[in-house]
Amino acid sequence: MASGIRATVKFTAPDGCPIAQRSKTTESVIDQVSTSVALSGSSGSVTEFLAETERIEDGDEETEPIFSYGTTSLYRTAHGDNEDCPCECLGRFGCPVHRYVAEDGDVTLVFHAESFEQLQDVMAALRDRYPSVDVQRLLQPPLEGSAREQVFVNRGKLTDRQREVLQTAYERGYFERPKRANATELAAEFGIAPSTFTEHLVAAQRKIFDDVFDHGTS
Repeated sequence: MASGIRATVKFTAPDGCPIAQRSKTTESVIDQVSTSVALSGSSGSVTEFLAETERIEDGDEETEPIFSYGTTSLYRTAHGDNEDCPCECLGRFGCPVHRYVAEDGDVTLVFHAESFEQLQDVMAALRDRYPSVDVQRLLQPPLEGSAREQVFVNRGKLTDRQREVLQTAYERGYFERPKRANATELAAEFGIAPSTFTEHLVAAQRKIFDDVFDHGTS
């Protein structure tokens, strides 16, 4: 069995998340959450969480607590198949949710992915649905370096041509010293001018470096 990857991501005010809405309304931290993700092909899932006792609004529907414990109540939210919140989106990939924390409308979600390939697919889907999502930490034993040095490189930011040019340049030895291939030779393979090849290569490197050095631009 592969060790997998544990990813920590943060969403700024994600739409459709009842826990995020509740934490913003009460200006509180909600970290006692139990959720069953909506697996692909299933009819939905259920999320339960503890929060301050009072009626909350979830879209056009009002949600009453299931149980109350003094000033704290247990709320239950049923999800459909529309992937309206982060845990529903994760369900499409079968990624288990490890922890779910909401504070002042923002959500920090810790989940497990089987591989970096799956993580790339998950992050691409999350970024498409929630552009504000930010990778806080990745953990895959054994990792070297501090938590700040463990960054996620989002290959999904590359266009198909940028990725093709970058991968070809790498595989053909363009970055080796001495070079095993030059820009003129590689550009000829793509049927483009050397200057165009270089433009694609530089654009791809810049996007990768933005993630490596945490510049947050694309």
